[in-house]
Amino acid sequence: MAAPICSISLLNVFLLLFSLEKGYAVEENDATKSYLHVVKVNSLLPTTACNHSSKVSNSLSLEVVHRRGPCIGIVNQEKGADAPSNMEILLRDQYRVDSIRARLSSRGMFPEKQATLPVQSGASIGAGDYVVTVGLGTPKQEFTLIFDTGSDITWTQCEPCSKTCYKQKEPRLNPSKSTSYKNISCSSALCNLVASEGSQNCSSSTCRYQVQYGDGSYSIGIFAAETLTLSSSNVFKNFLFGCGQQNNGLFGRAAGLLGLGRTKLALPSQTAKKYKKLFSYCLPASSSSKGYLSLGGQVSKSVKFTPLSADFDSTPFYGLDITGLSVGGRKLSLEESAFSAGTVIDSGTVITRLSPTAYSELSSAFQNLMTDYPSTSGYSIFDTCYDFSKYDTVRIPKVGVTFKGGVEMDIDVSGILYPVNGSKRVCLAFAGNDDDSDTSIFGNVQQRTYQVVYDGAKGRVGFSPGGCS
Repeated sequence: MAAPICSISLLNVFLLLFSLEKGYAVEENDATKSYLHVVKVNSLLPTTACNHSSKVSNSLSLEVVHRRGPCIGIVNQEKGADAPSNMEILLRDQYRVDSIRARLSSRGMFPEKQATLPVQSGASIGAGDYVVTVGLGTPKQEFTLIFDTGSDITWTQCEPCSKTCYKQKEPRLNPSKSTSYKNISCSSALCNLVASEGSQNCSSSTCRYQVQYGDGSYSIGIFAAETLTLSSSNVFKNFLFGCGQQNNGLFGRAAGLLGLGRTKLALPSQTAKKYKKLFSYCLPASSSSKGYLSLGGQVSKSVKFTPLSADFDSTPFYGLDITGLSVGGRKLSLEESAFSAGTVIDSGTVITRLSPTAYSELSSAFQNLMTDYPSTSGYSIFDTCYDFSKYDTVRIPKVGVTFKGGVEMDIDVSGILYPVNGSKRVCLAFAGNDDDSDTSIFGNVQQRTYQVVYDGAKGRVGFSPGGCS
């Protein structure tokens, strides 16, 4: 049955009183419009059909799809035993969070207690969720790669596969059939770049790389140079990448990974002469829609920028400073210490992690405005969950994040609640860290539908709503 419309709920009373307290001469419906999302419950759930409409920016744009959604194609979807459950997805997400903290800890930024990982270390960080298609080799061969702002090295599976390789969408790259492929020698200074992402091995004359990810996945192979083709007019010779000959893990049917991190080995630095370390993306509202990844181009005036945090300059990550949170249009009472450990914005982490202090205030305020709906038990990393099985339409308080410089971001409704196993059981899509000294992470669910602009040359990250449509 639908939620009653005519009664004045506790949420509406609160919003009306809040508006009056602030001097707003508004009626209840105006307050509801300002501080609530009114949504169909089914719109929060995943679908099996792909919505092909998406916005294309004025620069080079690559189509972005979720690697577990219908837009990647029925043949290439993870199905059956290959398709992870929500519990597995969230467990892998926690591995990635632990891995990011371990890398920060190894650079002396945070306490050593954060360096404990479920896998052997190195550059361990879980693989991401969203994929793009690029070309490698001469003649060009297309590959579907996971793009990741938390990784630097780009790699793809290659022939010959020396030990283990996983199934992928396209045939693996065969260096012997490409006229532009070159191995990097151990004597080359370029070989030293591999150390920024993982580990290198120069037991032979050819430079080798090894990367291991927080969820147990890995890629080992030859460090090489090849022609990268993003479009007919965007071709880069001698692009450094990993030619993986031993690969295993949770990459779905993607052929490898596209590194968008901050070091010299990452794509933004290797293409800086043309794109000036400027790229942006829009992640769609659901896995059944498409987004884009753009490189270079002009920055829209609608984009509001916050500076990159200097605390993360020596790391591969993009660090930001969160200064406040709001629920239902009301700013939460939080001290600066709740955000003092800094924040990493990351395309590969699914769920945003906040300090325990900040998350507790957020969750409490959200629960106070959701008393019209039955709560249910927690799930995995979530502890604020609801049962919408008897509702067709629900009213959800808006959630906002404020970054340094006064940049305010109203989280899209698709980034506020997370559906559990495709049912009408949903949870607040945020989680708390173990300690206030742990780095916060701004995950991809909360970035949905925004154009997120990374301007490495000017040291800033920007946000603009409605980026995908």
